[in-house]
Amino acid sequence: MRKHQLHPQGDFPPASLPRRLAAMFYDMLLSIALVMVVTLVYQQVILRLIYGSEGLLAMAEAGGLDIDPILSTLLLFSLFAFFAKFWTHTGQTLGMQVWGVRIQNADGSAVDLWQALLRFLLAIVSWLCLGLGFFWALFDKRKRTWHDIYSESQVVQLPKGAHRK
Repeated sequence: MRKHQLHPQGDFPPASLPRRLAAMFYDMLLSIALVMVVTLVYQQVILRLIYGSEGLLAMAEAGGLDIDPILSTLLLFSLFAFFAKFWTHTGQTLGMQVWGVRIQNADGSAVDLWQALLRFLLAIVSWLCLGLGFFWALFDKRKRTWHDIYSESQVVQLPKGAHRK
């Protein structure tokens, strides 16, 4: 399968950790909004259709909505879909666009779905290890995090104005 090249092309420097964290903060805000919308649709539309208003209220009062593996799975898939769409098409989430950073392969092409999945899962592991996977970039010569290394991708700093269309 042919990889699609991202634009602009060039040999860009690795993105700094503070810039990456700033982009992640922006994306975290968008992720929170996505989680809220998916939860609202699931609990107030889907479950209401299945159980009715009174049944849903009874479930909520009994704590039946506190731990819901179906909702957790939907949220995980929704968040992955959000990031994978941006990473595999433009190499940039909305937060990354603002901060001028991009995920790409060494040849300047977009990451594929498998790489996006590896990045997503290993980023979660990195946070679960108290951020160690992210702070690894401070010690790596090429400023790579764990998920950069294992997905064989890189986060680069684009020149000013190059990331805006």
